[in-house]
Amino acid sequence: MFALTVPQATAAAQVPPDTIHLIGVPLWGWQIAVAAAGVLALVLLARTIWVPTTRSLRAWALGNVAVNAGIAVTGATVRVTSSGLGCSEWPKCTPESFVPVGGDHPALNAAIEFGNRTLTFLVLAVGVITLVAVLRSRPRRRDLTRLAVIIPFGVLGQGVVGGITVWTGLHPASVGAHFLLSLVVTFIAVALYVRCQEPEGTPQVSTGPGLHALGIGLVVVGFLLMVAGTVVTGTGPHGGDAEAPRWGFALESVTRMHSSLAWLTLLGAAAAAAAAFRGDARRPVRVSALALVAVVVAQGVLGYVQYALELPEWLVVAHVLGSTLTWIAIARLYFSTTRLVPGGERELSAENADPDGRRRPVGPASGR
Repeated sequence: MFALTVPQATAAAQVPPDTIHLIGVPLWGWQIAVAAAGVLALVLLARTIWVPTTRSLRAWALGNVAVNAGIAVTGATVRVTSSGLGCSEWPKCTPESFVPVGGDHPALNAAIEFGNRTLTFLVLAVGVITLVAVLRSRPRRRDLTRLAVIIPFGVLGQGVVGGITVWTGLHPASVGAHFLLSLVVTFIAVALYVRCQEPEGTPQVSTGPGLHALGIGLVVVGFLLMVAGTVVTGTGPHGGDAEAPRWGFALESVTRMHSSLAWLTLLGAAAAAAAAFRGDARRPVRVSALALVAVVVAQGVLGYVQYALELPEWLVVAHVLGSTLTWIAIARLYFSTTRLVPGGERELSAENADPDGRRRPVGPASGR
């Protein structure tokens, strides 16, 4: 069971490092344990980094998807526990220290926010390790290198936006941008995960043109859905701190806008699933379309329940998790509608596709 203890006199004011205990262990003890675990993991996984295979590259890419989505969820935990200013400064935690010492917030809030900041180093480490593995792969692929370079720089950008969020006193615009940047990096990580198992080449549509258009449309609508979600969050009660500014919109109005975009996303997902099965699309396309329908339905039910219950904290965190899963499912469907085709090969064009929308590789291009 989670337990945090701190002397009552210091709970709301000074927070010496030895007073913060998680499950009976001081905060510094947990920091050492996490660092040691990270070093041990690097030792055990060194071969997958220095002598990567397609399988290990894909595993590291999937790790990027997981940690970037995960830190968005832990960020929601920071917000609903009013821990957003548990570390009142950036890059320091307090004016005097990089760790939560002498802050004005309760020890629990300081520990939660400091823990979330610490996770940023894990996310950055996974991104850098993936980049090293891609650079070490043979033959080295320029397309994968470009994607792998973007990820750690995106994480560094996250840190900068996080600092702006603290400096602005958790303004909802900066909080929303913080979440949306995580989604952008996650999208790139999904792209890396998908392309790792394909040969280097030119992206070509591998489904009927209608299904590919639906994939593009879902990316656009899905991102608008996420933007609307940040507006709802910035209007609602969970701002990360009691003094955090809020948008002055009517909560019912912005929630209705968010709900409308969610219904549009569900209709698009259902249409994509129908097109995938009717056109006998490749298995990854069919699976991705069905997964998206399932995630959007579950997310919609969760959204209506949390609104009816007046936004309880644990449901807000669950809804943010559902949002990240929805975005990952949208990205996976989009990338499944295209494939990388090596130079000298081509796929049937839209005009020459089978009547049911199927596409299949053909032989080498003329002259090869």
